[in-house]
Amino acid sequence: MDLVPLLSSFGIVALAELGDKTQLAVIGLSPEGKSNSVFIGALLAFALVDGVSALIGGSLSVLIPTFWIGLGAGTAFILFGVYTLLSKKAQKISVEKRPLSLVSSFSLIALMELGDKTQLAVIALAAEYEAPVLVFLGVMLAFTVLTGLGVTLGVAISRFVPLRYVKIGASFLFILFGAVFLWSAISGTKLF
Repeated sequence: MDLVPLLSSFGIVALAELGDKTQLAVIGLSPEGKSNSVFIGALLAFALVDGVSALIGGSLSVLIPTFWIGLGAGTAFILFGVYTLLSKKAQKISVEKRPLSLVSSFSLIALMELGDKTQLAVIALAAEYEAPVLVFLGVMLAFTVLTGLGVTLGVAISRFVPLRYVKIGASFLFILFGAVFLWSAISGTKLF
């Protein structure tokens, strides 16, 4: 079994999600609510939104020729990378101080993940690799690790990894994958 889709999805989403608004929301929700409810609610939200995204990407791979998927995915990844690198917008999430439940954690994270760069990356990865299940598993593994860190460490996680370094790393990873996808589409060979 080729694990490249799983490992690539894990790496891209793990880097892109560190310091992202949904990650900051999980960190912000954790001290206020029950950690288990925040963790389960967030993971269910990620599973729903990104599960549908993986299905959409998998469907696109059946409907659209591989060449066009590679060009589209490569271009999208490069644009995500450049946007993330050049974006000066500080991501700050304020959370009302009130008891949280699994449903409110789920709702907030699901709404925040809609249209997010990681959701769009999941669609592109599932289409590019034609392996929506492996992409979904890689993405969920990344979200599980990061959500667990966010819930466990709460606000303290931002002290360990400065957001600017995370942004730079995620940007270069997006640009690298975009270049690989473009090269693969143009040359007709898969690098990985």
